[in-house]
Amino acid sequence: MRLEDLKVFQNSFTEHTELRLQRNSTVSLSLVHGNLVRNEKNTSSGISSRVYHKGIFGFASSPKIDENTVKEVLGKSKENAYLLSNLEKRKKGALPGESFEVLKDFSTKKQRVSRKDMIQFLKTLYQYASKAYPDLKSTTFVINNLDMEKSLITSFGAAGYSLVPRTVLMMNLSLEKDGSTYDTYEVFGGLGQFEDFFDKPEALFAEIDQIYKKVCEKSEGVYPEAGYKDVILDSKLAGILAHEAIGHTTEADLVKSGSMAKDFLGEKVASDLVTLVDFAYEYDSSVCPVPVYMDDEGTRPRDAVIIKDGVLKTFMNNKELSVDLGHEPTGNARAYAFSDEPLVRMRNTAILPGEDCLKDMIASIEDGYYLTKPSNGQADSTSEFMFGVPNGYEIKNGKIARAIKDTTISGVAFDMLKTITMVSDQMYWSNAGMCGKKQMIPVGMGGPAVKCKINLGGR
Repeated sequence: MRLEDLKVFQNSFTEHTELRLQRNSTVSLSLVHGNLVRNEKNTSSGISSRVYHKGIFGFASSPKIDENTVKEVLGKSKENAYLLSNLEKRKKGALPGESFEVLKDFSTKKQRVSRKDMIQFLKTLYQYASKAYPDLKSTTFVINNLDMEKSLITSFGAAGYSLVPRTVLMMNLSLEKDGSTYDTYEVFGGLGQFEDFFDKPEALFAEIDQIYKKVCEKSEGVYPEAGYKDVILDSKLAGILAHEAIGHTTEADLVKSGSMAKDFLGEKVASDLVTLVDFAYEYDSSVCPVPVYMDDEGTRPRDAVIIKDGVLKTFMNNKELSVDLGHEPTGNARAYAFSDEPLVRMRNTAILPGEDCLKDMIASIEDGYYLTKPSNGQADSTSEFMFGVPNGYEIKNGKIARAIKDTTISGVAFDMLKTITMVSDQMYWSNAGMCGKKQMIPVGMGGPAVKCKINLGGR
């Protein structure tokens, strides 16, 4: 069933209705020290419908895709809307809607390769690493691919088709030294399919060399001194902070439920140097890691300028919350699977670059740290955060010094943002983010390096 097939049902829509056809296809391969421990391919597809009646959405879905099932799903979602609206009386008017059409297909134009070829690609990487560096304790090479294909029509005339693939290669190397194990990783890929990024494994041998160098530095490094320190957060760390510690607090559903951002709209929450934006699909004339040209409610997305020159300006929303808050719709309603209802989700969240050179930022610190990479972490609706930092370096007298071992950073984001005194002029996008807010979904995050003060963990 195609987008044109869905349009046949538009004449049956009697009120605010969304009809979505979706298929997710995934490939996941994992090679651990030369052993294939995961070789999976999965496809999930189906149809879903939402009907809005008197302030309430009714939702229904089915994995079956045929004309009779579509009619049943449409009828069931309408029935659910009427039932729920009778149980919970809401005095809400119509939601905004716009008639437009979008067709976006990012699938590769290159000849596709098989999973067998991908596995051999990983084995070649392993063979190089194990031969070049026999002292490695373990190696992990992972390929994850997700193709999200969606067709959507609405009662107000929006119609969209998109196929947005993402392919990620992760390489992790570990060493043992003095009874302790040290590891580090790098991630490659992004918007596109395997063939768009990876041709010959030999092209990645130099990257393996760099990962090995970093893990050796880490194994010979020192534990940082705990405390409130001058640090430079490299762009990868600034990106995850933008997403986790700031972005989530400014999602309108979390704002409505009590996020601390609720009380700071129009207030100073960061240094004048900080502008933070959730981009819909394009930044600086280039497509973002997770482009959204029509959200899953049929809204034409726009960039949400969350913080402008240090002032909290807006929240990310969906149709209903835009009405509740009196804001323009931003097009942040996204669903992971056909059976999921759209939620307010980030798309591509980043702090904008400044005018400082990273070299000058490092030179400005007498005694501090340059933190280069994030690992697992979390933040809450107060913007309080804690993240692991698996890689970084001391800064002594304005110069990079010894590598440091694993540490953590913590604090309150809206306090930390006020300490930013320098912002680099280079932009980095992380292409592998998955956000787990009720539904896992791909997200982009990024930014420049920033100089700030932060709580650093020690040994």
